[in-house]
Amino acid sequence: MQLEAQGFIELPPRKKNPLNPLSRHQKPQIVEVDQTPRVGKLSDLRPMELVLVRRTPLERLYRSLIEEHHYLGYRRPVGEHLEYLTMSQGEPVACLGWSSAPRHIGCRDRYVGWDQERRKKHLCRIVINTRFLILPWVRVPHLASHLLGLSARRISQDWEKLYRHEVVWLETFVDPERGFEGTCYKAANWVYLGQTTGRGKDDHTNKANRSLKLVFGYPLRKDFRQVLCE
Repeated sequence: MQLEAQGFIELPPRKKNPLNPLSRHQKPQIVEVDQTPRVGKLSDLRPMELVLVRRTPLERLYRSLIEEHHYLGYRRPVGEHLEYLTMSQGEPVACLGWSSAPRHIGCRDRYVGWDQERRKKHLCRIVINTRFLILPWVRVPHLASHLLGLSARRISQDWEKLYRHEVVWLETFVDPERGFEGTCYKAANWVYLGQTTGRGKDDHTNKANRSLKLVFGYPLRKDFRQVLCE
């Protein structure tokens, strides 16, 4: 194909175009939920529970809420991942999605202090928060940072049950071009690490082709560097 593009050879016309699996992406079916406004204090939402929905009937509700109310919509994660619903008095109030971490983030790698060999070995112990949605009819101060704290206290245990290895570091991207500043991550004591380069993982141009994201990280163990660099 590259030789043809460069004019060295000429190939016969294609008989058919193979289907791109990504083009067959089907949007989740929308599930109707009660959208009565929830306002007040954090204590007004109790009892509140962080529910792991991966491979449960509630996964359909999670996908529907993300597709309908998150600006990125729902995409089936590739690789290891977990999905959570926050339920308050039987009704959903928030969604959190976690996935395998990108293999290279410059500011994170410098902060951890590992080399390429150790990164390849221990990257599975880092997960990224890919979706975080407080449902638009829920307006409760401090809810977002509270949920990040709940997630940090249980995600490694849940990950180890399903994937047979612990998690020692959490991270996320925040897009300032959309007006986000990472306020809830700061309130939950996440560490600001720097910015992305604006290039994808397969970039060969060394030029930014997407918005620069703020990178935040959170250690789940005090000895996270020792674990990731051993």
